[in-house]
Amino acid sequence: MVQAIINLGEHEDRILNIIKGKFGLKNKSDAVNLAILKFEESIDPELRPEYMAKLQGIKKQKGTRFKSVEELRKKIENA
Repeated sequence: MVQAIINLGEHEDRILNIIKGKFGLKNKSDAVNLAILKFEESIDPELRPEYMAKLQGIKKQKGTRFKSVEELRKKIENA
């Protein structure tokens, strides 16, 4: 667990108290964690264009099916 000392304004402190009370949390640390989780759900990570192109190339590749782990192991060992 990472500990941090943060400086909050009066308004932000009130918001944390509201979150703490609304969700029945024990302390402001739990309220901060909940706020971070909620924010994380709302953001959509942007991937670099070159990585997206690489992913598209991988998706177009044809896969190989194996009937068993042993069959896969044989192919890997012979390669």
